[in-house]
Amino acid sequence: MTQQIADRRDIDFVLYEQLNIEQLFKTKKHQDLNKKMVDMVVTEARAFGIKEVLPTHADGDKDGVAFENGRVVIPECYRRPYQLMVENEWTSLTEDPAAGGQGLPHMVMRAAYEYFIGANYAMVIYALEGHGTGKMIELFGTDKQKNLFLKKLYTAQWGGTMDLTEPEAGSDVGALITSARRLDDGTYAITGNKIYITNGEHDLTENIIHPVLARIEGAPAGTKGISIFIVPKIWVNDDGSLGDTNDIVCTGTEEKMGLHGSATCAMSMGSKGVCRGLLLGEENAGMKIMFQMMNEARLDVGFMGFCNATAAFLYAVNFARERIQGKDLAEGKNAEAPSVPIIRHPDVRRMLLWMKAHVEGMRSFIYYVARCFDLAECSADEKERERNEDLIALLTPLIKAYCAERGFEVCIEAMQVHGGCGYTMDYPVEQLARDCKIASIFEGTDGIQAMDLLGRKLGMKKGSVFMDFMGEMKKTIQKAKGIEALKPMSVAMETAVDQLGETAMAIGKQAVSPSFKTAFASAHPFMMAMGDVIMGWMLLWRAAVSSPKLEKIIGGLDEEKKAEKLDKDKNAAFYDGQIQTARFFINAVLPVALGRLAAVRTGDDAVLKITERGFGGM
Repeated sequence: MTQQIADRRDIDFVLYEQLNIEQLFKTKKHQDLNKKMVDMVVTEARAFGIKEVLPTHADGDKDGVAFENGRVVIPECYRRPYQLMVENEWTSLTEDPAAGGQGLPHMVMRAAYEYFIGANYAMVIYALEGHGTGKMIELFGTDKQKNLFLKKLYTAQWGGTMDLTEPEAGSDVGALITSARRLDDGTYAITGNKIYITNGEHDLTENIIHPVLARIEGAPAGTKGISIFIVPKIWVNDDGSLGDTNDIVCTGTEEKMGLHGSATCAMSMGSKGVCRGLLLGEENAGMKIMFQMMNEARLDVGFMGFCNATAAFLYAVNFARERIQGKDLAEGKNAEAPSVPIIRHPDVRRMLLWMKAHVEGMRSFIYYVARCFDLAECSADEKERERNEDLIALLTPLIKAYCAERGFEVCIEAMQVHGGCGYTMDYPVEQLARDCKIASIFEGTDGIQAMDLLGRKLGMKKGSVFMDFMGEMKKTIQKAKGIEALKPMSVAMETAVDQLGETAMAIGKQAVSPSFKTAFASAHPFMMAMGDVIMGWMLLWRAAVSSPKLEKIIGGLDEEKKAEKLDKDKNAAFYDGQIQTARFFINAVLPVALGRLAAVRTGDDAVLKITERGFGGM
């Protein structure tokens, strides 16, 4: 059967064979869970994604969002799947059932959401974005605030947003001018304007809860003086009932390159009356609280890039199997030779294998970090919990930026496989590429993630977190070295990991030297090279799992029977595919990353030496 959106066989491989999710079933938190239940969740998610969400992809893009008389009108085709997502309780899979969640592991959530995000991110984000709003309130809110907002947000009865960006303060959040004034009843009057607010206004829910960053009158300048407020679209009374409409209004929506069905709103507060908000957490602690939501959003954005990539790859590989064009190269100039599917052409196979390597590597990487979340929550060992929390912190900028960037590149390569067809709206890959591009800009550009990795994460706990991570990669390498067929790959990966460590040390030292700007000019190339090394690690890990299983299937057979087995046995073909994918990436792609690491180590400062006039255009 042709796969749509995501590859179920590969999802099962990562869950059960690579990361061994069944270990979680032995923990107190997930002792009632079993493989049958997990399989059922993923199966139902796949059915829902394909049947209900996927049909909205093209129609929602074509219809788009309309702004009429202060109202945001969403594509009509979104209404039914949104309601079904709410009714079937898909919106907060990892949260406590008492708060409206399902209590499932993070790995299961990612597996299920592949089928939602890959089907139509613009549609499902209406139902999922309130989770981040709710999480902030759960962690930092008062009991009263939790009682009023938490369950309604987790179940998507109410929508949620994140109101950070302002016209003159984008990534420089500390420059915001939105203000808050204390009122006699303990609430705050909020005045200001925000832009690029995803789902800031729509009519899918009866209420929308806005977390708004603002500066209380008299608070310090910069990020030190920022607080965060809960600002409902419709005021929520103490008994939970809805009160008067609050003065937070949408003044327009953006026309975007992609995500046409997602409402990107400009919001005005306090322009026509009083916009009331509740302080969340302590005064001037807004940045600390906001980063809780921002880190979740960054992981989700990287996941979005990956989900678009896996859908685009599957469309491309299926197209390549069906598109008949050109003769087999072996036929030379034989005019009588039949045309063949383009998947038989070497260059098309190269593009497909490049996409496969990145899609599968990203899946393993994302699920690995999801497992870190699960172990941080479930482990009985405090040191193990702390270790996994540290790994999450180190890897978050990489999940966000690497998966966003490579995800977009996979979408572009999928268009190339389609040829002229891929540039038309008759095929879905052009929309996936348009939609995916925002991922490298969302929630802090990829350059900001690189600065975070270099400036904060590499040096965590005097570099011990990064060194621990290096040790994890070397464990896989040592295991793979024990498999004869994988020795050459293992040696190449060991070289790559060593060079990553050497480069990290060099750029880390430069970042705290007088030439620190030169280091930060190389932060993004370093981050992408580190992501490539991680892809190599994940693919070698997959190969190390697959090789013994393939040997059980084809071991002892002669070459002719091996070929026949690989042609007819799905498991044999899958496991062999893992080994060949790792070979391709480590031998043909990873050397490019090593060149990038070598370039970073030179410490070249041309980026800084060139004058502004030297850029030209004057």
